[in-house]
Amino acid sequence: MRLQNIEVSAGEKKSGYLKVPGTPYEIPVTVICGVEDGETALITAGIHNAEYVGIQAAIELQNELQPENIRGTLVIVPLVNVSGFQKRTMSVVWEDNKNLNREFPGDANGSMASRFCYMIEKDLLSIANYYIDLHSGDGYEKLDSYAYYVGAVEPAVRETAFEMACRVSMDCLVESQGLSGGAYNYASSLGIPSILLERGGCGLWNSHEVDQDKADVRRILAYLHILKDADGSHPEEKHLIFRDAVYENAPIYGCWYPFFHTGDFFKEGELLGEIRDYFGNTLHQCYAKADGMILYQTGSLSVVQDGPMVAYGVMPEERHQYCGGREGHTHQHE
Repeated sequence: MRLQNIEVSAGEKKSGYLKVPGTPYEIPVTVICGVEDGETALITAGIHNAEYVGIQAAIELQNELQPENIRGTLVIVPLVNVSGFQKRTMSVVWEDNKNLNREFPGDANGSMASRFCYMIEKDLLSIANYYIDLHSGDGYEKLDSYAYYVGAVEPAVRETAFEMACRVSMDCLVESQGLSGGAYNYASSLGIPSILLERGGCGLWNSHEVDQDKADVRRILAYLHILKDADGSHPEEKHLIFRDAVYENAPIYGCWYPFFHTGDFFKEGELLGEIRDYFGNTLHQCYAKADGMILYQTGSLSVVQDGPMVAYGVMPEERHQYCGGREGHTHQHE
């Protein structure tokens, strides 16, 4: 395996940096080549730089996994958006204020974010057979842990990605119906089975959530026959599968008051939250468009016009659409 100036032979593990052409930045990478031949899995974190659970999980995984554990090759990038991380932005690239997950496939001569994306496609997605992208809620977002996979792709790609997602210890899975909106969407459009894990948020991280991320990744890699001597079976949790989701952005600036918690179920027409002015007067009310469950929402008092406010999965017509283990549980809002 050769990535730019990093060359790794069978049975070796090497860490270094990949240059983002046309920028002053380099991103960290660890390549682990097993002794046995096999396929290549790519893991990235920090595409959104304020989503710390995934970043720390990737840092620990790259140190814990060794060539004797691996069949094929594992490439781990613990932090993609180095620019935003160093400047502590809210998950956008410092120089152009752009969200990397909206810039794929990128452009070698584009803005800073576009150049990052171009490098990821050229140097990393080009060698990957499978892709796992680790995320959290943004610095202002609370969320209920869940995983995304893409449905609008070739059946074989969708099925493998779905089985990867079924290995996570989370309550629900969300089937994305589009091919835009993220590195995992774009990778899926290239024929690479890809998933995105969401865990943690609000600019915080703890060892328990990091350990959960690591356990999920290990189960996925075992299922893909890349991690040896590990359990790749379904976890005990039974996943509720959402094949439709609603993403509500704030129509105005103001103070946001949610009436449900992440993970809560609600009925169509219920009031999910409202935006008030600085005197406490109601400016906007957000009503549920369908029965659903809160996936994530703004956790800060401040809400930004055209920015995320609340997102929810729409309940499937058949309430028994689950995969894996035991029956799921129902949250109740206060």
